[in-house]
Amino acid sequence: MPAVDAAVVGRREELAAALRWILPANSVLVGEDEKRPYESDGLTAYRQMPLLVALPETTEQVSAILKACASFGAKVVPRGAGTSLSGGALPLGDGVLLGLAKFNRILDIDYPNRCVVAQPGVANLAITRAVEGRGFYYAPDPSSQVVCSIGGNVAENAGGVHCLKYGMTTNNLLGLEAVLMSGEVIRVGGKHLDAGGYDILGVLTGSEGLLAVITEVTVRILRKPETARALLVGFASVEAAGACVANIIAAGVIPGGMELMDRPAIHAAEAFTHAGYPLDAEAILIVELDGPAAEAEELALRVADIARAVGATSVRASASDEERLRFWKGRKAAFPAVGRIAPDYYCMDGTIPRRKLPQVLTRIAELSKQYGLGVANVFHAGDGNLHPLILYDANQPGELDRAEAFGADILRECVAVGGVLTGEHGVGVEKRDLMPEMFTEVDLAQQQRLKCAFDADGALNPGKVFPTLHRCAEMGRVHVHRGETRFPDVPRF
Repeated sequence: MPAVDAAVVGRREELAAALRWILPANSVLVGEDEKRPYESDGLTAYRQMPLLVALPETTEQVSAILKACASFGAKVVPRGAGTSLSGGALPLGDGVLLGLAKFNRILDIDYPNRCVVAQPGVANLAITRAVEGRGFYYAPDPSSQVVCSIGGNVAENAGGVHCLKYGMTTNNLLGLEAVLMSGEVIRVGGKHLDAGGYDILGVLTGSEGLLAVITEVTVRILRKPETARALLVGFASVEAAGACVANIIAAGVIPGGMELMDRPAIHAAEAFTHAGYPLDAEAILIVELDGPAAEAEELALRVADIARAVGATSVRASASDEERLRFWKGRKAAFPAVGRIAPDYYCMDGTIPRRKLPQVLTRIAELSKQYGLGVANVFHAGDGNLHPLILYDANQPGELDRAEAFGADILRECVAVGGVLTGEHGVGVEKRDLMPEMFTEVDLAQQQRLKCAFDADGALNPGKVFPTLHRCAEMGRVHVHRGETRFPDVPRF
């Protein structure tokens, strides 16, 4: 993480006083007990008490806070619901934690244009709840959708179990209001499907709080499908389940959702939710087909045939919508369920080509033996997004270190087979030092230049994403020496 700025820490009370001119006194938190809930996000292995916590509720307040922080030279870490699993909202000891939980209102529901305008602190599922009475829903559905915020979804480009057919957050986002570190408020996109000019909306989506603070989000909503059928398919091996995934896609079938779980995850989820999973299976595949009734039924039959052809040991179709939701309940509860079988777990996130699934699973099993740690695997199988859950006990000396090393090796394997470091959780601090596994110094320099265009002083969420963050003033002094790109030695922020 960046070195702590002692000068800023020494002016904490002065900075707090400046923020109290902008916010009510009880919205500026300075006491240890008040700040404790903000010391980590969902990656609880990393903790850091923030210098201050500021809780605005209007865009004007956010703008004023950022201006004040800039004048003090203070860093700022934006935070939504704090469900990030990559340390994206980890505070800084010399920075202001900008909590956006009070931005919790849906501002507009526009059915003719099929969109919703919401503040960033609105929970993902709350958008669907607001429009389902009219037969609409918001498609991206991460497992934490009950609590994760829509602003955080934009910052991390969240996905979910239905992202195969309906896309990630970026595919369902229409517009944003955001505030730059200078305090300038910008608007990009709107209620229309696409905007001309530079794709600033695309740049901000998945930017992990490094470029701007999101204060308003416009998303598209979809008509609920006429029919949805889910198949619960058991297999004698994870390799057979992986082959089934590949064959379904090769047959031209695009399910609404397709999720894979291995034996440890199956048993944990079943004990937790009683979803009806086959406990004798080494892997299960949940495949949802949606659309007009005739189409959904026909596709369900085709998928069942494909599954049997690769050796499925059981095929069960949902007989009602309640049963379909029960199948999904087990999958969406997999993370908390695994928490019952080990004192701690480390949730990974990487993405691979679908055809490489058997190879990567074999490698994960080898690493599990090498590090002496168990692992439960759940996957967004359709798009190759893996979520291995590495089981460990933080109270045992060295186990957390082994879990992190195990996770790093999984991500290296993902990149080696042609995949990427993250699918939806972001880089944050978790994968920051692995970025050179995927990007060259030239690639990283170009990404940092983009950050400099939005945040010239590097004050927004520093210490995340980039293994070494060069000062913007130095970024123009990249030069070529003997065919290699060299960077001047400059201190980190």
